[in-house]
Amino acid sequence: MKLFTSLLNLALILFLSLPAQAQEEIGKAAIEEIKLQAINDTAFALRTTNQTGNLIKYSGPLALRINGQVQELSFTEGEARFSLPQQAELVQVSANLGTHTLARLYSLDAAEASGLRQLPMWLSILPPLIAIVLALIFREVLLALFAGIWVGGFVIYGLSFQSIFTGLLAVGDTYLMEALTDRDHVSVIIFSMLIGGMVAIISKNGGMAGVVNLLSRYARSAKSSQLVTWALGVAIFFDDYANTLIVGNTMRPVTDGHRISREKLAYLVDSTAAPVAAIAFVTTWIGAELGYIKDAATSLGINEGAYSLFFHSLEYAYYPVLTLVFMLLLIFMNRDYGAMHKAEVRARTTGAVSAVRLDRKGEEKQQQEMAEFEPIDPERTRAINALLPVLVVIFGTLAGLLYTGYSQEVWADENAGLLRKLSVTIGDSNSYVSLIWASLSGVLVAVLLTVSQRVMSLTETMESLIVGFKTMLPAVLILVLAWSLAAVTQELYTAEYLTSLFSGNISPRFLPEITFFLAAAIAFSTGSSWGTMAILYPLMLPAAWYVCQQQGYLLEETMPIIYNVISVVLAGAVFGDHCSPISDTTILSSLASGCNHIDHVKTQLPYAITVALVANLVCTNLSSWGVHWLLVYLIGGLILGGLVWFFGKRNEVEVVHAAKAA
Repeated sequence: MKLFTSLLNLALILFLSLPAQAQEEIGKAAIEEIKLQAINDTAFALRTTNQTGNLIKYSGPLALRINGQVQELSFTEGEARFSLPQQAELVQVSANLGTHTLARLYSLDAAEASGLRQLPMWLSILPPLIAIVLALIFREVLLALFAGIWVGGFVIYGLSFQSIFTGLLAVGDTYLMEALTDRDHVSVIIFSMLIGGMVAIISKNGGMAGVVNLLSRYARSAKSSQLVTWALGVAIFFDDYANTLIVGNTMRPVTDGHRISREKLAYLVDSTAAPVAAIAFVTTWIGAELGYIKDAATSLGINEGAYSLFFHSLEYAYYPVLTLVFMLLLIFMNRDYGAMHKAEVRARTTGAVSAVRLDRKGEEKQQQEMAEFEPIDPERTRAINALLPVLVVIFGTLAGLLYTGYSQEVWADENAGLLRKLSVTIGDSNSYVSLIWASLSGVLVAVLLTVSQRVMSLTETMESLIVGFKTMLPAVLILVLAWSLAAVTQELYTAEYLTSLFSGNISPRFLPEITFFLAAAIAFSTGSSWGTMAILYPLMLPAAWYVCQQQGYLLEETMPIIYNVISVVLAGAVFGDHCSPISDTTILSSLASGCNHIDHVKTQLPYAITVALVANLVCTNLSSWGVHWLLVYLIGGLILGGLVWFFGKRNEVEVVHAAKAA
């Protein structure tokens, strides 16, 4: 009898708990809208409703992203409260509800009954879109970026008549100021200026001409000069900024001599910078990558280490690897297509390596600028005067990375191999400080070599240094404006809006493809591959894990998808960065190669899209169905070779002697 009574009580308890559980599940599934109510400037109340505004009495936890930060709020009868650490112009709330994602943007407005005014989320993509479109149409990057920042300020400060002027003033006193007071940004500016100054000195003292003469022994044709450029780009693997500036400035005279268009040089420089730095084991990127991966893996309870996860993800790094392969195919097959082929035909047949046509005044100005980089004594062209400063920058950067990232605990670990220790050390290093130390050392060595050999006086050397600084000023202005626009997109939560567009019930096998295009869209809109990684790794890795769990995938089925998602976040970020005219590395590639920035973007875009489509639609799909990664790479390379052969047109070969190339 007692047993019967106990079973009856247990059944009664289970019966009573079922409606509550069902109510919670039904309530969460029924959430169609979230409404925000301002309590004061920093405290807010959230309500879950349907489309008509009726309260959905959901009770339980709900994970939200509030102004970019993940918070888990506990709802009671459809209501919850939260506070911001400080007052903000905008409040953005995103909620992933499984079948869809809600993303809402509000501005504080005392005139509204709720104390808030809801803004359409599509406005968040307007500033980068305007900047990109204006840059492509008018070919004036500075004006386009300025307009994008202004429009962003107009949205942020309330979409009113007054905000037109408030947004305009905020361009200078807020966004430009913040861009110039960021320590990392200033480090990039100083490094770029110092590299520009060093290049001016080694050009004037005859060192660069000596390097051209030296490289001309190996770069005896258009094909070999492009191959040398590619090899240098791969060799300087540890940092994309250093890669871009060193390779572009060093190879420009060589490729000019062999009538390689500046557009092709900029493409080779840009496409061997970030892809190599992104997938190499010992780079300035590795620390950020491992940090994001480790945080996500820890939160999900994945026992595999971050370094192991990164290593396995390289099996799926199709875009970076195939980009390097694609360049080799173009070089060895001597074929190009689209705008790049037109640029190559122009350069080979007319000798005009740049598409920019100048009037008489412009040509005189260009000749005057070029004269400032001509050797002061054409008879004294010693390659060592350029090679030594450049090598100081390269090895100085490596030394700085090892010094700033050194940890006695890491190097005392007997279980870790040398490669592992190097990767951890460089991952923990301060790359910006290392670059400044290296570039400053390179400048000092260039000055000492020039003055000690009496090629130029100290005064003349300092004048050349200042000339180099001046040449970097246009690029620095573009960089500062691009950083300001990135700050605007961050404040408008552009990435949150784009992420919400790619939500819903999807198969885990399609997650890598969706993640790739999402990463590409964010990187293209913001111009930052690093920012894209910071946004998507915490979002997409948990999403991939939970979707696989919901679909009943075993661990051995889930981990390949996790590896793939890790890889495509990085690959999509690099691809979007390649295509974006507001990307800092794209800007630096144009500068170092002496190419018009918009010409570089327009000629590189078809090539980047070609590789991205093959990498994502073909290779990622094949890998998701279990095809071995080596075979996938082989198939991808063969398809790219076929595309180059079918669509590409042969470039006319112009024989240019080494002496002429110099």
